[in-house]
Amino acid sequence: MKKRGLLRRVSDYARKRSPWIVHMDCAGCNGCDIETFAVLSPRYDIERFGGLEKGNPRQADIQVVAGAISKKIRSRLIRIYEQMPEPKIVMAIGSCAITKGVFHDGYNICGPLDNIIPVDVYVPGCPPKPEAILDGLIKALELWRKK
Repeated sequence: MKKRGLLRRVSDYARKRSPWIVHMDCAGCNGCDIETFAVLSPRYDIERFGGLEKGNPRQADIQVVAGAISKKIRSRLIRIYEQMPEPKIVMAIGSCAITKGVFHDGYNICGPLDNIIPVDVYVPGCPPKPEAILDGLIKALELWRKK
């Protein structure tokens, strides 16, 4: 019992120092995705804060969602959210994820992200600047460390 507690504390410490990010691209113009990839590039370098992009949600701590949520992607988005380990943070990037943006009258858009899964950090803009996304990721890292 004591050994498992020690192992849990060591793994929690290691996770605290290296949160991993999974990026989810939904229906949109991909402007937010281009800016998000700029944040992950060496120019803005989220890795200096400990963040690292991963493709597997089971290893990720922060879910970054950009674009309007279509009916086809809704179930996959929920499944990816459920696969992430606790504690987890969700970031909504751009006007489309936050308020449906220019797709607000679209027949295939099912709603803002916070109507589907709980959102912790909002980064508004169409598309938001890389500095705003970086600021949102830093806030997400702070929230994640508090959880």
